[in-house]
Amino acid sequence: MKARVRWHEEVAFVAESGSGHALVVDGSPDHGGRNLGPRPMELILMGLGSCASFDVVTILKKQRQQVSGCECALEAKRADTVPAVFTEVVMHFTVSGQGLDHAKVERAVSLSAEKYCSASKMFEEAGVALSHRVTVSEDVAHA
Repeated sequence: MKARVRWHEEVAFVAESGSGHALVVDGSPDHGGRNLGPRPMELILMGLGSCASFDVVTILKKQRQQVSGCECALEAKRADTVPAVFTEVVMHFTVSGQGLDHAKVERAVSLSAEKYCSASKMFEEAGVALSHRVTVSEDVAHA
């Protein structure tokens, strides 16, 4: 896996993945940025949620669950000192679909956290307290 990050201006950068996708990363105005894109630490948090969600959806599809939506809302706390690393992250998964088995959804989230999600493992190994909440919602049939 490769990536490249190029300085654009002030504290804005263009980050490009090895697969050819690019986005602008910028600092907040109080740090000299112009708010052109997400902050670097926001990207890390977004990566964690994306990695875990990928696992959850993949596991549920393999279990033939009728998933129509999966959202992972993350809330992180950071250290008060520099470096302001993450100290705690709460991940709240909301999974929707028809006839979902609540136990299978809970298990998919657990498997992601404990076994499959590379990002979760890196966070845990760095000493970040990770916790998960799950909400399962039934799709409403439209008349």
